[in-house]
Amino acid sequence: MSTPLPSRRFPVLLLAAAFVPLLLVSSAHAAATRPNIIVLLTDDQRWDTLGAMGNPIIQTPHLDRLAREGVMFRNAYVTTAICSISRASILSGQFAARHGILDFATPFTPEALAETYPVLLKRAGYRTGFLGKYGVGGRGPLPEEHFDYWWAMAHQPRYENKQPDGTIKHYTDLLTEHATKFLEDSDREQPFCLSISYKAPHVQDGDPRQFIYNPRYENLYADVTIPPADRGSDEFFHKLPPVLATEQNEGRVRWHLRFDEPEKYQRMMKGYYRLITGVDDAVAQLRKDLEARGLAENTVIVFLGDHGFYLGEHGLAGKWYGHEESIRIPLLVHDGRAKGIKGGQVREEMVLNIDVAPTVLELAGLKVPTGMQGRSLLPLLNGRSPRWRRDFFYEHNFKHAAIPRSEGVVSADWKYLRYVDTDPLQEELYDLRNDRGEVNNLAADAGAARQLAKLRKRFEELKREAR
Repeated sequence: MSTPLPSRRFPVLLLAAAFVPLLLVSSAHAAATRPNIIVLLTDDQRWDTLGAMGNPIIQTPHLDRLAREGVMFRNAYVTTAICSISRASILSGQFAARHGILDFATPFTPEALAETYPVLLKRAGYRTGFLGKYGVGGRGPLPEEHFDYWWAMAHQPRYENKQPDGTIKHYTDLLTEHATKFLEDSDREQPFCLSISYKAPHVQDGDPRQFIYNPRYENLYADVTIPPADRGSDEFFHKLPPVLATEQNEGRVRWHLRFDEPEKYQRMMKGYYRLITGVDDAVAQLRKDLEARGLAENTVIVFLGDHGFYLGEHGLAGKWYGHEESIRIPLLVHDGRAKGIKGGQVREEMVLNIDVAPTVLELAGLKVPTGMQGRSLLPLLNGRSPRWRRDFFYEHNFKHAAIPRSEGVVSADWKYLRYVDTDPLQEELYDLRNDRGEVNNLAADAGAARQLAKLRKRFEELKREAR
């Protein structure tokens, strides 16, 4: 495997000055019983690629068990569907409009880094580790010095990694090995927070195989025929706004690369599923390691995807745009503590990637910084039903010639999207109560004019709040 890129360090005094006072759980007993926290992040995994979420083909028994024993959120979303920006939102608990990271190069400022959940936890006495694709700030210094264990890189790693003895190890296996090493040095006296960012099931860009799974999964799904993508024909592609319904659209280019022939579709889908099953096995090993070291009974595991993924729907591949396939993710929370969160729940509330950071901080007994815009999930995890959000602001302002920028409002019943660089403005409006597949765009429908006006107004309100 290539060694992670060396990082330049932030000036220590500058970063130290950026810290704000934290309200910690002060008693010795409370400090000793603060939970260990593990945040598991997959790359490009959409919400319906778990058995627990109703997928009848994919094999994810260990994640399904995590869901059964913990809390599964059926309506979890990201606020921006692209790797770097979503990861910045997960770490900071902020919309992109506030954290300002809109590309793959910009790092957190020292002040912003100081209020990300791993750095706050380390400041509060947690032992911290980060493994895998950090994904934020390829142009700037990586925050290696703020972790007790760091085995990460800014950019995409490779799946196949040559070892000193000439053998090849899959990246998912390497992450598991480093997770084991991290746990070997953990004890019950100091709580830890370990973040593991898998590459799987992201493609290997530039490799014609795309989804490069471990060879041990070669025969998995071999006797299965995966049904064609729902709404995957050209008819549905041409129903998209003109700015998207073009062969130059990056989502369409990648659809041709992966899904435009039946045999190719089967091969790519099985590779995608095999990579997810590989992560499932990694989670099983992680839980075994926790149990073997007596750590499981004081550990909370959070599992989520960084965004969704088109698997041919709308004639697209990739992510970026505001449709369900692109923005909806799996989110599971499992608490090993006897008196921890209430397990066995399936929650229907609309939750977001920006909710992870405040949730982790509250689990650790810390005050959530006022700059965080997400909402702690602890009331839901504890079985309560507080008033909850009914909509959120979606934004994708990464600049790319073949990926039109978009913003909008996602609610439980309606979805409004606009393509910000079009003139005249191109919009989408979907009645999700009657059109879950987002096929019938009502933006030009006179009968939906009142609803369109309402959502345009709500869009402006939410956009202001996101800043």
